[in-house]
Amino acid sequence: MAAGHPVIRRALTGDIDRATYQAFLTQAYHHVKYTVPLMMACGARLPERLEWLRGALVEYIEEEYGHQAWILDDIRALGGDADAVAAGRPAPATELMVSYVRDVIEHGNPIGFFGMVQVLEGTSTAIATQAAEKMRDGAGLPADAFRYLESHGSLDIGHLAFFEAQINRIESAQDLQAVIDTANMVYRLYDGAMFRTLGQAAGDAHTSEVLADALV
Repeated sequence: MAAGHPVIRRALTGDIDRATYQAFLTQAYHHVKYTVPLMMACGARLPERLEWLRGALVEYIEEEYGHQAWILDDIRALGGDADAVAAGRPAPATELMVSYVRDVIEHGNPIGFFGMVQVLEGTSTAIATQAAEKMRDGAGLPADAFRYLESHGSLDIGHLAFFEAQINRIESAQDLQAVIDTANMVYRLYDGAMFRTLGQAAGDAHTSEVLADALV
């Protein structure tokens, strides 16, 4: 889990600096802004036999829409340049994660999208609320810079329950394997490579070395 990374252990004790937290929010923006488009693409490509899952996605989309704006607000509260973040490019691991899931949806089995749900929602549920409280109280960061984290700790508990309910209805071994395969790759890119590059600029030469090491 991401909680094993040094930067997350520091966040959970309130020992985090403004730059590292903003780096996390920056990468969060660059994958959260694709959440709804990926869900819509997934729903459009699901076969008729999974119509029940398409209906569930409609509800999920309504809950997820617009969350990237919360992240930009948090960046502004930190004193960061939210416009520059929105116009910028993500770190390699973040970009690869989104591209991989998009490819699974478009060229593989679209139900694999739920593998990303499992990793991102699971990580958020495990650390978001606790980390936000510790960073706000212990790191002296602005109290209004945690809307995204504070909302997603509790919100994603419900999303995980949603995920479990849908997965329990899947009967095809092939569909289940698509979810597992996607979850494994997203775990390596998000819980592995992305958290390991938070302290570095996306264009830093060393970033590629860290990313390659995380993917071994």
